[in-house]
Amino acid sequence: MTNPSTDLALSAHNIRKSYGDKEILRGISVDVRKGEHIAIIGPSGSGKSTFIRCLNALEAPDAGTIDLQGERVFDADRRTPVASVRELRRRVGMVFQSFNLFATHTALENVSLAQRRVLGRDKAQAAARSEELLDRVGLKEHMLKLPRQLSGGQQQRVAIARSLALDPEVILFDEPTSAIDPEMRVEVLKVMKELAEGGMTMLMVTHEIQFAREAADRVMFIADGEVVGLGTPEALLEDPEHERIRRFVNALNGVV
Repeated sequence: MTNPSTDLALSAHNIRKSYGDKEILRGISVDVRKGEHIAIIGPSGSGKSTFIRCLNALEAPDAGTIDLQGERVFDADRRTPVASVRELRRRVGMVFQSFNLFATHTALENVSLAQRRVLGRDKAQAAARSEELLDRVGLKEHMLKLPRQLSGGQQQRVAIARSLALDPEVILFDEPTSAIDPEMRVEVLKVMKELAEGGMTMLMVTHEIQFAREAADRVMFIADGEVVGLGTPEALLEDPEHERIRRFVNALNGVV
């Protein structure tokens, strides 16, 4: 089954997820256009991270479907085969809160490894691509360092380069600055903004409201496992009509 709309990069419909008796996601749907950037905001525990983990099958939705470039890649009723899940994770990259780098591998090796295992590139090809991407995120001079020799912001930029190395069609970011010292956040957000300006399709769970204003085409507000609002940054962040969104934005802005 295919999606007739050719300008959609990703389409998720009626995504539901429960852990035991607790329903985390209550039927979330979104269509993401090619090159679009969506910031996902909302209170802690609202289901934001669970939702994007469902989008590349790190979590298996209990219900719903996911289409990628018009191709049905997940259907909860039919349970996608493992091979298709592997392909989905290659095509939909993920950058986590924690950097998840191999401690005994250099930055260059961390970016190269998945290329060799997943894409079948040889050592020289993977190293050349890794060097190019580490240069792109401003880390070429640090490419032979181990993760412990890098700052949190530098490690996260290595993780972004690693995700880009698989040539994904969409990249998901799960609060990528939350584990980083405030002074180091700027360098990570700068790389993300450059990716957005370069046309990468991105969904970003974030509490960085100013970044959402500047880099997102649309903002999705999730609360209690449901989409409460989805619209432009101006509509949702400047003068939100929904009271739940207004309270959240005011709290982030320090408004009583």
